Amino acid sequence: MNVFNSFYKNINNRKYNTWCKYKKRIDTYGCGCAHDCKYCYARALLDFRRNWNSEKPKIAYITEIEKTISELSKTDVIRMGSMTDCFQPVEKIERVTYETIKILNQYSINYLVVTKSSLVSDEKYLKLYNGNLAHFQISISSTSNTQCNKYENSSPITERIKSAERLYELGFDVSIRLSPALYQFIDFRILNDIKCDKILIEFLKVNHFIKKSFNIDYSDYSLKYGGYNNLQLAKKIEIVNNVSGFKQVSVGEYVKEHHEYFSKNVNYNKGDCCNLNLVFDKSSIEGQQTELPL
Repeated sequence: MNVFNSFYKNINNRKYNTWCKYKKRIDTYGCGCAHDCKYCYARALLDFRRNWNSEKPKIAYITEIEKTISELSKTDVIRMGSMTDCFQPVEKIERVTYETIKILNQYSINYLVVTKSSLVSDEKYLKLYNGNLAHFQISISSTSNTQCNKYENSSPITERIKSAERLYELGFDVSIRLSPALYQFIDFRILNDIKCDKILIEFLKVNHFIKKSFNIDYSDYSLKYGGYNNLQLAKKIEIVNNVSGFKQVSVGEYVKEHHEYFSKNVNYNKGDCCNLNLVFDKSSIEGQQTELPL
């Protein structure tokens, strides 16, 4: 078994030039992801170091994961899926994500699942999730299965949308994560018709390694910031203004001035662009759980 220990990160926002509120992250699989998205920052970073294997990702030790979770506070939120997708195909065999969620439920720790896989809405997982603790962001970058297949090996866009709608129908805290928002390939009529109240929008950051593997028109990415080429703020605002089918809109930003603009003028939750429904009441702190009826 191809195992690894560096599954847990508590990111330094200053070092990574991000304003993300949820700094604690777990990767149940690492150093490779079968989705192998051509725009992926982790892929660009690790492939450059010859430490990326999309066909045989490394598998986290569940005993080490449990040890880390046991030391967390009841008010912590763990993001599942930081460098790689926690629901990539290897999960069907290894089930490390399944076991991790069981442990998170046991310790009453909130978890944010970020995925491009329709496996997230499989019946055995739906029965596992704790409705008080589970939060989901289902990632799409476009609305076209055909276009998506050219740069992602993940579940079809239509299947991901169905997963998000199923989770929403069951009452879970779920957002569409339009990330990166590849506006050239988005039919906003399809996007705005998704049955889900929340959307989080993030934009592509472009460096030399991503340009090498991901062949699109980069002429609009003229703003240099933090070692990446980015869209100008006016272009981002134009894209966001086309999003009209969601009650709660948020924009997660890398460029500081853009983060400040969207936090002030767009984001539904000014202090949390992920916009999670978090309630840390007495029962959750004492470890009592009330399962969401399915």
